[in-house]
Amino acid sequence: MHHILVVEDEAGIARVIDRGLRGAGYRTTVVGDGLAALEAVAETGVDLVVLDVGLPRMDGFTVLRMLRTMDDPVPVIMCTARDSVEDTVSGLESGADDYLAKPFRVEELLARVKARLRRPADDGSTKAQQVSAGGALLDLVAHTATVDGRPVELSAREFALARELMEHAGQVLNRQQLLDRVWGYEVTGASNVVDVYVRYLRTKLGAQRITTVRGIGYRFES
Repeated sequence: MHHILVVEDEAGIARVIDRGLRGAGYRTTVVGDGLAALEAVAETGVDLVVLDVGLPRMDGFTVLRMLRTMDDPVPVIMCTARDSVEDTVSGLESGADDYLAKPFRVEELLARVKARLRRPADDGSTKAQQVSAGGALLDLVAHTATVDGRPVELSAREFALARELMEHAGQVLNRQQLLDRVWGYEVTGASNVVDVYVRYLRTKLGAQRITTVRGIGYRFES
């Protein structure tokens, strides 16, 4: 049975989430602040964290950054009333695996949880250790990137998007394909997150390497 940590300071919302998760067969622990969240992850071990942003003592973004600094790979779904693209990008850049804006239906949260828990970890055993295209190279073991031999700093999400595009160099990938493969969930209102990250990659890898195919998506030039 998967163990899910719910980090939510609003008691009513926490009860609804807890009841929905338990009803779906998950084991849950509920805490109401950021420090308690870090303690719960360290002491009990969990399979996934549902993390609110507006928390007492330590906000959700800080909790997430601390988890990733400690190299904790536990999947994190952020839940917040903030639904702007900037907040979405901030959460994903900090290492979130998914982002859900309040108010949301419990059924939607359950679908996201199920998607994250069934997504296998990439241990590098079945795929090549490097991906290269158009003078750019990704080392999948060291998690480093170079362009024409020059090292480039990529965030975890930028690296994942670059990998997807480069593994399909010369092919056009549409936005929904990239959302599904890189973010692992379906998005409607936040679909322009892909465009934001493509802009980041163009700045770091070179604008000429990623072509926009109008009305379809993006192609990494090989």
